[in-house]
Amino acid sequence: MDKLMKNIATIVVFFLVVSGILLLYQEQSPKPEQLSLSALVTEINAGHVSKIEVSANDLAIDLADGKKAESLKEAESSLTETLKNYGVDQEKLSAVIIDIKKESGASFWAAALLPFLIPLLFVGGFVWFMLKQAQRGNSQAMNFGLSRARMLDPRNKKKSVTFSDVAGSKEAKEELKEIVDFLKHPKKFLAMGAKIPKGVLLLGSPGTGKTLIAKAVAGEAGVPFFNISGSEFVEMFVGVGASRVRDLFKQAKKNAPAIVFIDEIDAVGRHRGAGLGGGHDEREQTLNQILVEMDGFETDTNVIVIAATNRPDVLDPALLRPGRFDRRVTMDLPDINDREAILKIHLKGKPLAKDVNVRRLAERTPGFSGADLANLVNEGAILATRREKKTIGMNEFAESIEKVILGPERRSRVINEQEKKIIAYHEAGHALVAASLPDADPVHKVSIIARGHAGGYTLAVPTEDKTLHSSNYFRSELATLLGGFSAERMIFNDTTTGPSSDLERATSMARSMVTRYGMSKLGARTFGNKEELIFLGKELHEERNYSDDTAKMIDVEVASLVAEAERKATEIITEKRAILDRIANTLLEKETIEKDDFDAIISGKISTDTAAVAQHVDKIDSDVTSESNAQ
Repeated sequence: MDKLMKNIATIVVFFLVVSGILLLYQEQSPKPEQLSLSALVTEINAGHVSKIEVSANDLAIDLADGKKAESLKEAESSLTETLKNYGVDQEKLSAVIIDIKKESGASFWAAALLPFLIPLLFVGGFVWFMLKQAQRGNSQAMNFGLSRARMLDPRNKKKSVTFSDVAGSKEAKEELKEIVDFLKHPKKFLAMGAKIPKGVLLLGSPGTGKTLIAKAVAGEAGVPFFNISGSEFVEMFVGVGASRVRDLFKQAKKNAPAIVFIDEIDAVGRHRGAGLGGGHDEREQTLNQILVEMDGFETDTNVIVIAATNRPDVLDPALLRPGRFDRRVTMDLPDINDREAILKIHLKGKPLAKDVNVRRLAERTPGFSGADLANLVNEGAILATRREKKTIGMNEFAESIEKVILGPERRSRVINEQEKKIIAYHEAGHALVAASLPDADPVHKVSIIARGHAGGYTLAVPTEDKTLHSSNYFRSELATLLGGFSAERMIFNDTTTGPSSDLERATSMARSMVTRYGMSKLGARTFGNKEELIFLGKELHEERNYSDDTAKMIDVEVASLVAEAERKATEIITEKRAILDRIANTLLEKETIEKDDFDAIISGKISTDTAAVAQHVDKIDSDVTSESNAQ
């Protein structure tokens, strides 16, 4: 309706503009002088008229001085008779050229009909415009139930993706190469009595390349790729999603062999019967139609459905049964070799400095997904551009890693000297405990520059990728997390709100060790069963499958693990107090310590005079005291 009103307003404005231009043109053009018959006779007798053009009763007069004039004659008499009655001089009249124009039939009918036709045509045009708008609205209503899938033409080589564009994921590629073979050579499988798989489910964390590898399958097979998100099926009207599913599969069958890719299928594929809408819930109707369409495939229909999700636990069992999504391909986070290969792909075409070490970047990015690595490279390029550099160096990539993990730097944050000193000792405590425990991750960087919500940070990166973690590793991590808390309490004989996040993480880790991993005196069993309301997709509570006495024992074990870690951290800090002071003093002076300098401080190659450290600390204390007294 809004669009219709806009179109009507546009037409009205157009007519008004055209009318204004015509009126302006008419006003600017010179208008002929209007003469009465008596005045005309006077002009003729004076010899001022050279020509008179007669058209019906209208007289167009050309004066001797070049001017134009107009007049009207009597309807029932001729011009000469009229002029004679007004006393014209016949001798002067004979010198005037009189041209009589014969009125055509077309002009006659135009003059007679146009006053009636113009309003009729205007009204008719307006009605036609309204009907056209209504027809367009009906067409949109009819298209409401059609699929909105986007088709990627295999002939478009610019947008085509192949397995060579996907780094890592070797096992996933091997599994999907079979699907490519099905699409390329279906007859040889049918000849053996084998059925072409109907569905492939891609599982993996966000950013692991599920959509990319699905496009690569279509690119390798050279078939059309229909891409749609699960949320695009669902509308507020029941039945629209099912209609779109039918239209999607109709298009896919028409273009077979083809691939239908449904991203985030958990949006419509969640467990049925758990919703609030009952059997008429739009999401469930859409899921039912997907199940029916996949069952309706003929054995010789070369259409394969690939779906992606990071929540396979909430999918309806009917989707996962054999004959539907009977193949599952897991997309894991890339390991160090895969990260190196992914970085090389994203670094293509970018001007790199000579100091860029791709292997080292891969080592410093454990747990990064493919999307994270792409973001890392992009952030490095943006940072180099802001610094007006012609190449991207290792420093830009190192800062980009920290930005992706912790957030942007907040150098403008104003903190007083006392808080800066507390943060320095807090981060020094983390770093010293981590460097003193063999099972802890090695420290790569320590900084007291605020990033994100953190006032400072200690960046500890494992030397190699790990999928299994031991009890000793968790105990070392607990001690590292409590290193900052212990350092604050020892140096300042007080604690602040700074370690709140560390305490939360330590408590959660200790509880997981007791209730999930069996790393406590309670033995090899788990405690608690997390339940989830599938319709909302949130964890509501944890079912207690243990008694109150067991709950007390769990609390005791958690407290024991945390207390043990705190004692270990305190022992290390007490024993290596001089090194703690050197780290904190260096942070107060430089704000950041890189891995090489940190290792040198720990090994004693870089030492700071203890007296100088004490003098520096006393100076900070005296400055803070004087500021407070002045206030």
